[in-house]
Amino acid sequence: MRNTFLKHILVVLTVLSGQFSFAKDNGDHEDGKDLKTEIKEYIDHHLQDSHDFNLFSYTKDNGEHVYVGFPLPVILWDDGLKIFSSSKFHHGETLAEADGQHYKLYHGKIYKTDAEGTIAYDEEHHPTNVKPFDLSITKNVVMIIVTGLLMLWLFSSLARSYAKNNGIPTGVGRFFEPIVLYIRDDIARPNIGEKRYKKYMPFLLTIFFFIWFLNMFGMTPLGINVTGNIAITTALAILTFLITNFTGTKDYWMHQFNPLGDSLPWYGKIPLYIILVPIELLGLIIKPFSLLIRLYANMQAGHIVIGSLIGLMFIFKSWIGSPMSFGLAFAIMLIEVLVALLQAYIFTMLSALYFGFASEEHEHDHEHDEEPELAHL
Repeated sequence: MRNTFLKHILVVLTVLSGQFSFAKDNGDHEDGKDLKTEIKEYIDHHLQDSHDFNLFSYTKDNGEHVYVGFPLPVILWDDGLKIFSSSKFHHGETLAEADGQHYKLYHGKIYKTDAEGTIAYDEEHHPTNVKPFDLSITKNVVMIIVTGLLMLWLFSSLARSYAKNNGIPTGVGRFFEPIVLYIRDDIARPNIGEKRYKKYMPFLLTIFFFIWFLNMFGMTPLGINVTGNIAITTALAILTFLITNFTGTKDYWMHQFNPLGDSLPWYGKIPLYIILVPIELLGLIIKPFSLLIRLYANMQAGHIVIGSLIGLMFIFKSWIGSPMSFGLAFAIMLIEVLVALLQAYIFTMLSALYFGFASEEHEHDHEHDEEPELAHL
């Protein structure tokens, strides 16, 4: 029993260490960097998107870096379309040439340069070289495509099993059916309403599983951090923003521009509307902004904390500090598994809540219709 437990611990340690290539510290660091600086750079590299799918890397005794992975297509628009493999960059160590133009991969971005690879800087040490319009298939894009295909296969299989078995799922559908029903019965119906929830269900189901699957992929040692990329979370929040406002009812828009309704005469509303209407309109932007920041910050922070704790194992290099860092990193990873699901739930719940606000129709009183009846009585 004890040997089995130790084997499991070693397997987990190996998986965690797979995210970083500084496991071996012999005191010799690249460019004279200390270990803390190297760890910080590896964490930053893990959080960034990349033009190749690097599974892991290691350094030989002679200082040679070995990368294990596969290249991705680079697609640039620079006086025409330029398409070539990211292997030409050799992880930023060499220049890529396409149609007589030279390009350099510098800090994860592609710059146009000369045959010597010169990078010019401004006073704040920012590169001033021209950046071509980058349409490349990056690592994050690959994972978005993989997740989309995975969802298409899973839920197509679920739909077929429903059709074949008279509404009874089989196989993996038995696991996903309760989640689908929960989103319908506990998220969509209560927040949107019985009459209108159905038209929002495709988006709510898609966004929940899309975020959840990407968050779980981010917990693997593959260095995937899609939902920790603010561009991705911004795109998801914009979708919620567009659906909310394009499906908004007349009552929804009247509330934006006439928040006080008919409770005051028009001359009493003007001073208040100078303050209230801009606040209501600002709320239209704040809602999606809170969605994108919440998802981005939580997932990004989780990766940074786990990477820092794993890095402490190699800084302590002792039989007390390193196991404690490993145990804490393992505990945080378990919490992150819960956070991955929780963030998908929160994004879906708030989206449903915003859709409910947009589709709400207020019931107007019928006092004028009832007056003739009262008079007759």
